[in-house]
Amino acid sequence: MIEPHAPAPPGSPPSWGGPRGPEAPARLPVRPAIGRFLVLAGVFVCAACGLVYELELVALASYLIGDSVTQASVVLSVMVFAMGIGSLAAKRLRGLAAAGFGALEAALALVGGSSAMLLYAVFAWTGDWGGLWADGPRVLLVAFSLAIGVLIGAEVPLLMELIQRVRRQDPGGAVADLFAADYVGALVGGLAFPFVLLPFLGQLTGALLTGTVNAVVGAALVLGLFRRDLTRRARWLLLTANAVVLALLATATVLADDFERAARQAVYGQDVRVAVRTDVQEVVLTGDTDGRPLRLFLDGRLRVRDSDERRYHEALVHPAMNGPHARVLILGGGDGLAAREVLRHPGVRRVDVVEADPGLARLARHDPGLSTLNEHAYGDARVRVLTGDAFHRLRSTPSASYDVVISDLPDPGITASTKLYSQEFYGLLRRVLAPDGRLAVHAGPLAVRPRAFWTVDATLRAAGLPTVTYHVGARDPGSASRPDRAAARPGAPRGWGFLLAARTAPTPRLDPAAPRPRTLTPGSLARGTRDAARTRIPGLPPSTLVHPRY
Repeated sequence: MIEPHAPAPPGSPPSWGGPRGPEAPARLPVRPAIGRFLVLAGVFVCAACGLVYELELVALASYLIGDSVTQASVVLSVMVFAMGIGSLAAKRLRGLAAAGFGALEAALALVGGSSAMLLYAVFAWTGDWGGLWADGPRVLLVAFSLAIGVLIGAEVPLLMELIQRVRRQDPGGAVADLFAADYVGALVGGLAFPFVLLPFLGQLTGALLTGTVNAVVGAALVLGLFRRDLTRRARWLLLTANAVVLALLATATVLADDFERAARQAVYGQDVRVAVRTDVQEVVLTGDTDGRPLRLFLDGRLRVRDSDERRYHEALVHPAMNGPHARVLILGGGDGLAAREVLRHPGVRRVDVVEADPGLARLARHDPGLSTLNEHAYGDARVRVLTGDAFHRLRSTPSASYDVVISDLPDPGITASTKLYSQEFYGLLRRVLAPDGRLAVHAGPLAVRPRAFWTVDATLRAAGLPTVTYHVGARDPGSASRPDRAAARPGAPRGWGFLLAARTAPTPRLDPAAPRPRTLTPGSLARGTRDAARTRIPGLPPSTLVHPRY
C-alpha cells in the first residue's frame, strides 16, 4: 500500500489538485504499466489534435487572407515561440500536474475547436476590413497562434510529471517515451487533416470535432486515471468545465451549417446560388436570375463579374490571336470565357483548356448562368478540357504544339500560382510555342501590384520571350480583385495588366479578319500599351522556382 504523503508545509502553494508533492507517486486505479500506456495514449491523441489546430489555422488563413507561405510562416513561428513560453510557465504547475493538465486540455479544446469559426466570423462580418478592423483576420490569427501555442507547450512539463508519477524512470527514457508518442500523434493528425477532416467535414466542423476529442480524452485521462490525486472540489470543477466546453462545441457543431450559410451571405451577398467545395477550391456563383449580375468567386476571391468580364477576356485573348491561331492552348480559364473569345476567330481548329479544377469546368459546362455567359463554349467539338497541373502537363507536351497560348491564371501574388509565373515555366511555354506563336499572360492588377507585374515581364524576357505590356481599365474597381485588398498607388491605372510575348518582339494589334470585339478597339489597346509602359520598374530580377520573387 502506498503511504499517505505528508501534509504540505506552511507557505506552500494551494493544492486544489490534492496535497501531493511533485515527487509523490500517483494513486492509480490500474497497474502502473497500464497507467503508463494510458498516459502515452493521451499524449498521442492530444498531439494529433494540436497539429490539426495548427494546420487548420494555416489553411483557413491562406484561404481568407492569401499568400500561403506567409500565413504558414506566421502561424508556425508564432506557435513554436508560444510553446516555449507555455513550457516555462507550466513549471510552476508541476505540483498540480493532474489538475493543471485537465484544466489545460479543456481550455485548449475550447480555443482550438472554436478558432476556425471565430476567424471566419471576423473575416465575414468586418466588410472590406476597413477602419478598426483593417487587420482583423491577421490580428486574430496571431492571437490564436499564441494562445494555442502556449497551451500546447504547457502540456509537456505536466505530461512528463504525470509519466514520472505513474512509474519513475530515468529522465532520458521518460523524455524519449513522451516525445515518441507526441511525434507519432502529430503524424496521424497531420495526415488526418487533409485526407479525412477537410474533405469529409470541412474546416469548421473538423476543428469543432477535434476540440471535442481533445476535451474528452483530457478529461478521461485526468478524472479516470488520476482522480485519487484530486480533491473532491477539483474533480467537480474539472467535470463542470469540460461539460461546459463540450456543450459549447456541440452547440457550435449543430449550428455550423447555419453559421456557414450566414457567413457566406455576409461575404458574397444575399443571392448565393451555387456554393460547392471541389477537390481544389471553394466555388461560389451568385446572381444571374431576375436581372441580378452573375459573379464567380474562387476561394473567396472575385474572378468573374458579368458586367466587366468581357473587357478582361477580350483584352487577354484578341491581341494574341493576330496571326496563325489554328491550335490554341488555354491555361486556367475553367470558366470557359477565354475559350468563348478564342472561338470567335475563324480558322481555329483545336482549343485545349488545361484546368486544375475539374469541378469548375463541369460547372461551366452545365450551370445555366455560367454556360450562357461562356456561350456554351464547352459544347464545341473543337474544345478539349484537360484537367491537372499545367506545369506537369507542359513537360510532356511536344515542341511547337501550339500557335497561341493564353495564360488565364490567378495573380502571381497568390502562392499556389507562383510556379506558373516562373522562368522555368515560361521556358516550357517557349518550347511548346510554334516559331511564330504568341503568348498572352494575365499578370495581375497593375495598380495594386506593379512590382509583381514587372517581375513577370522580367521573367518572360529571361526565358527568351520578348514582351510588350498593356493595360485595360475595369468599369468597376471591384472587378480587379486581389487577395490582400492592398491599396492602389495614386495615379496608377486601375484594372488588369497583360503581357504579349513571342520569340521575336510582338506588336499588340487586333486581327482584322476576326469579328470586332465589343469593348476592345485598336485605339484603346494603343492607349493601354502607353499607360502600362509609364509604370515600368526597371532592373527587376526574374522569378524562378527556387527563388520566387512575387
